[in-house]
Order: sequence, then structure tokens, then C-alpha cells
Amino acid sequence: GLAPREHTSGSSIKNKRGICKMGSGHLRSTLYMCAISAKKHNAACRDLYDRLRAAGKPAKLALIAVCNKLLKQAFAIATKGTKYQPDFKSSLA
Repeated sequence: GLAPREHTSGSSIKNKRGICKMGSGHLRSTLYMCAISAKKHNAACRDLYDRLRAAGKPAKLALIAVCNKLLKQAFAIATKGTKYQPDFKSSLA
């Protein structure tokens, strides 16, 4: 339900992108509220939000990016069976 979706028709490609509304609306709104809290209390989410806002991105777009980050963190924790590590550094970076 947070996947980007492009709305185009013929040669009209100037429309703004939004998120796909196919998922659970209740889950999406709950995750959005979690993102608002995470941008205040989670250092990694705060850094992501501040970086996107400094780049001139709208506040809602930055919050959706925080939502995606939270989802990726939760998925990784659930699939690997590990505890949350606030100082985690990816080996890919």
C-alpha cells in the first residue's frame, strides 16, 4: 500500500506521483502515525526526514520515505529473527 504509483494518460506525464491505495488503509494510517513519532525519536528516521526536507522534498513525501524505512526495518527483524539494533550499519554501504 506504500508503493509509488504514476498517474499518466497518453502524453500527459506531468501529473504528480502518489502511493498505491491497494493495501489496508488502517495499516497505512497506523504506519504513517508511527513515522511521525519515528521522525522525532529515531535518529536514523530523523536523519532521513531532515535530508529529504533539506533537498526540497514535501513533508508528506519525506514521511512516506520514513514509513518505507520502518517497514524495511520491521521486515528484516521479523525474517532474520534478530533484535532491533539502533547502531546497525549495513555491510552493503
